[in-house]
Amino acid sequence: MESSIWTLLSWGPEGWSRSIAYGVFTTVSLALATLPLGLFIGFLIALAKQSSEPSLRLAGNIYTTIFRGLPELLTLFLVFYGAQLGIQQVARIFDPNAAIEINSFVAGMVALGVMFSSYASEVFLSAFRAIPIGQYEGGYSIGLTKRQTMRLVVFPQLIRIALPGLSNLWLILLKDTALVSVIGLSDILRQATIASRVTKESFLFFGVACLAYLVLAILSSFGIGAIERAVGKTEMHR
Repeated sequence: MESSIWTLLSWGPEGWSRSIAYGVFTTVSLALATLPLGLFIGFLIALAKQSSEPSLRLAGNIYTTIFRGLPELLTLFLVFYGAQLGIQQVARIFDPNAAIEINSFVAGMVALGVMFSSYASEVFLSAFRAIPIGQYEGGYSIGLTKRQTMRLVVFPQLIRIALPGLSNLWLILLKDTALVSVIGLSDILRQATIASRVTKESFLFFGVACLAYLVLAILSSFGIGAIERAVGKTEMHR
C-alpha cells in the first residue's frame, strides 16, 4: 500500500523530512560560507578596477568578464573537475602516487564565490563612483591617511550605497546553491531528487523544495530589511 503524504513527510523511518532538513542546513551553510569569500574578492576586484595602475584595471576587467560570461554550471565543473586535475598534476611532481580529491562543499563554495564576486565587484564599483571626491579630500584635509579615510569616511558610505545591490546578489546566491547538487552535495534539491526517485512522488518533493527556497528567501528579506534599518539609523546619528 502506498504511503500517505504525511508519512512521507514525517520524521520517522519512512519519512523524508529529516533528509530535507539536512539539505536545508547544507544549503544555508554553503551560502553563508560563500558570502564573505565573495564579498572580499569582489571588494578587491572593485579596488583594482578603479586603480590608477593600468595592469590592475585590466586584470579586474578580465576577471569580471570571464566569470560573468561563463555559465554558472560550467564554472562549477571547471572548479570541481579542472582544479582537482590541476592540483593532482602539481602534487605528482613531488609524489607520483598522490591522489587529491576536492571536497564538493569546498568546490561549491569556491565556484559560487568567484561568480558572486564578479557581480559584487560591479556593485562595489558603482558605489565607489557614487561617493563624491570631496569625501576623500575632506578626510585628507583633517590629517587622515588614505587607509584611515577609506576605513572611517568612505567604507561606511560604501556599505550603505551597495547594500541594496548586495542584498539582491545574496538572494541569487541562495538560489544558485542548487547547482551543487550535480556534484553530489546533499543540498535541498539533491535530497528532494533522491526522495522523488525512491517514492515516485516527484511533484510532492519538488514542491517541498520550492517551499523551502521560498521560506529561505522570505527570511532573508526580513534579515536584509533589519540590516538596512540598522544602517539607516547609524547614518542618521552621524
